[in-house]
Amino acid sequence: MKGLSVLFACALLLAGCSTQENTGKKHLFWKVSDSNSTIYLLGSLHFADSSFYPLDSVIENAFDRSEELAVEIDMSDDSISQQLALMSEQYGFFQDGQILDSVIPASVSMSLDSLCLAWTLPLGSFSRYRPMSAGMTVTAVGIMRLGYDSNLGIDVHFLKRARDAGKNIISLETVEEQAFVLTGGGDSDSLGIFYLETILRETPSLDSATRGMMRAWKTGDDSLFCVYMNLDTAELSHTDSLLKKEINERIYYSRNRKMAESIATLLAKDRNVFVIVGAAHLAGNHENVIDILRRKGFIIEKL
Repeated sequence: MKGLSVLFACALLLAGCSTQENTGKKHLFWKVSDSNSTIYLLGSLHFADSSFYPLDSVIENAFDRSEELAVEIDMSDDSISQQLALMSEQYGFFQDGQILDSVIPASVSMSLDSLCLAWTLPLGSFSRYRPMSAGMTVTAVGIMRLGYDSNLGIDVHFLKRARDAGKNIISLETVEEQAFVLTGGGDSDSLGIFYLETILRETPSLDSATRGMMRAWKTGDDSLFCVYMNLDTAELSHTDSLLKKEINERIYYSRNRKMAESIATLLAKDRNVFVIVGAAHLAGNHENVIDILRRKGFIIEKL
């Protein structure tokens, strides 16, 4: 298995659905304004294929009018991508000689082995991974098996355009913040085990969920996007419900609040910025970036 930089598109499947009605617009794309400044906010798919391009002119023209680009992490900077790979390995791999099978239940190990056989991956491919990193990587591999490529992701497309145009690029998160959060850094393995169990349970619906989210993104259908983000309807015990809430807080809600605060700061400074974050951060039903900005009093328009 290669480095963990492919992980960071994979958290989409645990977010809840927004209660916001589909407006009939064509894009997961918003204009956020205060009294005298505007930014554009696009929900990204970090994996895509050539069928997504060219993007609609309303998106491309808004980018052209913007002076700066803000993304979660500037992966077009080689030093940043190398640092992310190193820190992801530091937090996401066992460093003390342990292996994954020594910390996960036998039933989870059997499910993971079965998946490796079905996907023609060598048994033991995940042996050095901590449980949450294993779950993230399972999702990434499943998405790539459908022909979607991180090099064709929406954020990568605009990072390339920004580099070519000489636009300033802003990272909304630090490398350490993202690596720590998305690989299970600092957590007990019980949280990661629950996450891995959830991902393995959802794997049979991964193909349909991924294709559904891709269709929903192309049509800007918020409701449909949410349906495919929330396909897992398994009943959870009280303990598992608490673990799921903790994962959502870690992967989504805490990051959403920080992203919204950063966007508010950009508006306060009257900076003309095109912002791209994962679509799940804009569509969840609790503490999503759009709702947080709306509560702060900004004018929100879906484009």
